[in-house]
Amino acid sequence: MNNKVLIVAVHPDDETLGCGGTLLKHKANGDSIHWLICTETTPSNDFFKTREKEIEQVSNMYIFDSTHHLGLKTMQVDEYTMSELISKISKIVNDIQPNIIYLPFKGDVHSDHRKIFETAYSCTKSFRYPFIKKIYMMETLSETEFAPGTKEDSFIPNVFVDISDFMERKIEIMKIYASEIAEHPFPRSEKNIRALGTLRGATAGCEYAESFVLLKEIA
Repeated sequence: MNNKVLIVAVHPDDETLGCGGTLLKHKANGDSIHWLICTETTPSNDFFKTREKEIEQVSNMYIFDSTHHLGLKTMQVDEYTMSELISKISKIVNDIQPNIIYLPFKGDVHSDHRKIFETAYSCTKSFRYPFIKKIYMMETLSETEFAPGTKEDSFIPNVFVDISDFMERKIEIMKIYASEIAEHPFPRSEKNIRALGTLRGATAGCEYAESFVLLKEIA
């Protein structure tokens, strides 16, 4: 049986930075992949139209089976109540019924990431969402590595996915987000994306890899 995968992206580009190669690999293996974008810029903003076009391009590049928008105000997710957020995310999770879900890292420095993790993780209880069998946290450049350097907040991966065949496609997709990528030493540079992939690949014994924290697996 093929997998049904849901990626919870707090902001557009998180899906590519955090697990772009893994999503491409899922798709190549015949899995269905679904994209939940939690935030958006103000619709009256000129940048909104640009971002909408980027999202459409990115969706086509991955060949997502579905794309969902919560429409939350970016950088202001903490203004919503937990009950509001849980209701919105729960509906989409129940509509898709994924068996694999990728979430932001709980210790990410961005408050939007932490709030969405807390909310989305609440929507993975096995007695309410029995179809979810694997829950991962991903690392997102410019967010995860800037978390406090304490044991509790450190990203310590225990799952590595070989994305050697998909790194070039990941870079190509990331470049669609023209305003989100810049030259090194900017965290979201092509050089840094490759460097992280190389580091994780060295741990996994391959050229490039993405890494995750497995929170739960029900076999």
